[in-house]
Amino acid sequence: MFADRAKIYIRSGKGGDGHVSFRRELYVPCGGPDGGDGGRGGDIIFVVDDGLNTLSDFRQVQKYAAKDGESGGKRRCHGKDGESLIIKVPEGTVIKEFESGKVIADMSGENRREVILKGGRGGKGNMNFATPTMQAPKYAQPGQAFQELWIQLELKVIADVGLVGFPNVGKSTLLSRVSNAKPKIANYHFTTLNPHLGVVDIDGGKGFVMADIPGLIEGASEGVGLGHDFLRHIERTRVLVHVVDAASTEGRDPIADIHAINKELGAYNSELLERPQIIAANKTDAIYDDGEDPVAKLKAEFEPKGVKVYPISAVSGKGVKELLYAIYELIQTVNLSPIVFEKEFDLKGLTIKQLPYTVEVDENGVYVVEGPRIDKMLGYTNLETEKGFRFFQNFLKENGILEDLEQAGIQEGDTVRMYGLEFDYYK
Repeated sequence: MFADRAKIYIRSGKGGDGHVSFRRELYVPCGGPDGGDGGRGGDIIFVVDDGLNTLSDFRQVQKYAAKDGESGGKRRCHGKDGESLIIKVPEGTVIKEFESGKVIADMSGENRREVILKGGRGGKGNMNFATPTMQAPKYAQPGQAFQELWIQLELKVIADVGLVGFPNVGKSTLLSRVSNAKPKIANYHFTTLNPHLGVVDIDGGKGFVMADIPGLIEGASEGVGLGHDFLRHIERTRVLVHVVDAASTEGRDPIADIHAINKELGAYNSELLERPQIIAANKTDAIYDDGEDPVAKLKAEFEPKGVKVYPISAVSGKGVKELLYAIYELIQTVNLSPIVFEKEFDLKGLTIKQLPYTVEVDENGVYVVEGPRIDKMLGYTNLETEKGFRFFQNFLKENGILEDLEQAGIQEGDTVRMYGLEFDYYK
């Protein structure tokens, strides 16, 4: 089943913890610290796969996590780096931050590989903290935590030409005649529910990619019907071809139809109205000579505005060749570089997922700080040494715990308790 949108959760790998150990060998009485560093966590990497043309795989699996780095070991052994996770997507996929809808990356053009989330760096083992005055440090650095994010994937087709128009005006028939695409064709509205791409070849090795955009209706820009799902695929096209039922076989006015479609395009994205346009007046084989020529009316209305009108019959092929040459010539007048959406979401400002902690005041006025983050740090720090306690103080400052204590109203001389450890607070 075709799918052009998906919401998924991604998480990079956590950095491995540094190790605390000391060299113990016969005849080496003072081997010193030999705790190794932790490995780096794996990254989340998106890669374009030319063999994919839908996001349906993401309907089955919605959570993706890279591997965590391994902890360091004794004898200066470095922990193994976590394996990065490569997520394959079709070309044209736009990655957005789910809450804000801002673009993180557009997997189009030359952008074939993008690192979205970086893994946490590994913590340093106690061998890194040895100094002439502290030759036996009994603490190590924990690994940096992972990053996580909910993202929205949106697939926007990449085509030179987009066929737009109301349902049942002959867009699919035209695409099937001029390309190798085989869209479903039937005489009822919304036969086409998914965009179809076809490669159009004309004489002299010339050609372009054409997309059959499912039929639009009035109110599509406001989400009526499946408007947003269809309009999304028009954003990358360079030239728009309005296909209209010139014979009014269903009683519709082709001039009013074009104005209605342009209104919806402008309401969705005003830049779409700046794209070059051509009108394909289809079903001319069904026009009966009973009055004013509808093709002449279309030309009188739109050609003074610079929009050419080409009468065609997608069924018989009449006028189709002239239309294709006109489309090709119009494409040569526009910027041929791929339409790529600019980045809007700054991943550098993404906060790293940290373990939680709480700051509370008990009935005796003691400030109690507890939580996995505190418990983990105490396990890597020897507070009986001056440097170890200074190391722990820096941890409290860098992680905002001291700031939280001050916001809770702590004053100099007040007592702080952390898992049985008590000390007086002084700035």
